[in-house]
Amino acid sequence: MCTRKPTFTLIFFLLTLLLVPKFNVGSEGDDELKELLAVDEEVEREIAEGGGERLSEAEVLSKAQRIVVELNNDNTERVVNGNEFVLVLGYAPWCPRSAELMPHFAEAATSLKDLGAPLLMAKIDADRYPKSASFLGIKGFPTLLLFVNGTSQPYSGGFTVDDIVIWARKKTGAPVTRISSVAETEGFLRKYQTFIVGLFEKFEGPDYEEFVNAAKSDNETQFVAVSQLEVARVLYPNIKPTNHFIGIVKSEPERYTAYDGAFTKNKILEFVDYNKFPLVTKLTEMNSISVYSSPIKLQVLVFANFDDLKNLLEPLQDVARTFKSKIMLIYVDINDENLAKPFLTLFGLEDSKNTVVAAFDNGMSSKYLLESKPTQSNIEEFCNNLVQGSLSTYFKSQPIPDNTEASVRVIVGKTFDDEVLRSKKDVLLEVFTPWCMNCEATSKQVEKLAKHYKGSSNLIFARIDASANEHPKLEVNDYPTLLLFRADDKANPIELSTKSSLKDLAASINKYLKVKNQVVKDEL
Repeated sequence: MCTRKPTFTLIFFLLTLLLVPKFNVGSEGDDELKELLAVDEEVEREIAEGGGERLSEAEVLSKAQRIVVELNNDNTERVVNGNEFVLVLGYAPWCPRSAELMPHFAEAATSLKDLGAPLLMAKIDADRYPKSASFLGIKGFPTLLLFVNGTSQPYSGGFTVDDIVIWARKKTGAPVTRISSVAETEGFLRKYQTFIVGLFEKFEGPDYEEFVNAAKSDNETQFVAVSQLEVARVLYPNIKPTNHFIGIVKSEPERYTAYDGAFTKNKILEFVDYNKFPLVTKLTEMNSISVYSSPIKLQVLVFANFDDLKNLLEPLQDVARTFKSKIMLIYVDINDENLAKPFLTLFGLEDSKNTVVAAFDNGMSSKYLLESKPTQSNIEEFCNNLVQGSLSTYFKSQPIPDNTEASVRVIVGKTFDDEVLRSKKDVLLEVFTPWCMNCEATSKQVEKLAKHYKGSSNLIFARIDASANEHPKLEVNDYPTLLLFRADDKANPIELSTKSSLKDLAASINKYLKVKNQVVKDEL
């Protein structure tokens, strides 16, 4: 989401990770936005007089955009309070994400009008009309809000044209589309590639009501109901004669999945959540919210370029079938910095160009890395171990350094056990990060202390870069941090104050280690 100043921050849930999609616009964005902002009060007449002529894409977009009512300080309150349903888009002219969303919003307005939805679509330049924007509750750009009899509720759907149409129809009284003829199915199939189909002898009764309630609760998936078997078979060819049936249809090799559970809202929704994604889901900024909120908490991410993915896709689909409903397999374009880099940084692999297979468990509380070649058999074994809970959590580490001549030893994730926890010597460890403003001063103090204690054979001075190295026993939140690991009690390190003078630090070391005959020199 754009802020009020044109600083285009990455707001992805990852790391906090991106619950709002980011839109990318090319250099034509400003010109496109100016075109989109055109308002023509005669749009209804123009559309009515359009006849059967085929309009160009630009003409369709222009007319669609003009269906949307432009709000300002004079009409905002009247429009919002005077209509039962109003879907408002708050935008800013300088916001590229607004420019990306507005054509989708405009086309959705045309589709909803053609479907007879009782919904008014409106937009407001929230930067130009801050008072009205505040009245509406718009705080960032772009923002979508649905007003029902003047009361707002947040938009919780996707951001494609179909996403907006499906969400809006569900919220305005049409959660389920009914189809009564084969001819209608043909038009429906041209429009929707993923949908839930329900076959019911009659559009009434407790089972049908539960189906409708599930449709109302699901904000993303199109639900369709039919009452004739021959019509249902056009949508779901393998359906068997029955009075009641529910199935999901997707545009991929695993195209048809039948529901075999109880006809209750919650069970139907659970079925949809576990089956609506493809076998291998491509992560995009448009679908990130849905992916991260999936009830399938074990997610295996394959970072690869497009050519490598082509060779891996079928094997990955086979693996996905094996672990269906247990693991979600996700493809991420490794060259997409906004999507791939935040994940890869967690593994210290942000510069990698080779295929990477990683996994997250329980909302990213633990992470795992496939450290062998990404073949089908290795990925399948990796997934099986993930499901069984036998994978070792991955902790990133820099390469093992040469500390032969170092007065302050460099510790990395791979050497933390041997050089700190298993060492029979006392270790004073400096924990720092490259971006820490105060770390440099502490590093200089540690260098001086190492020189001062050079003659002590049982005390080692060391440092570790916490941004590039991890270890389960190293839990530090503030930088710099000084930890004193005593030889006889490595499980309970003592934290020394980084704000102390050198002389006070030396005195603390002497006290805790009971160093004898070690003079605290005045020059410290």
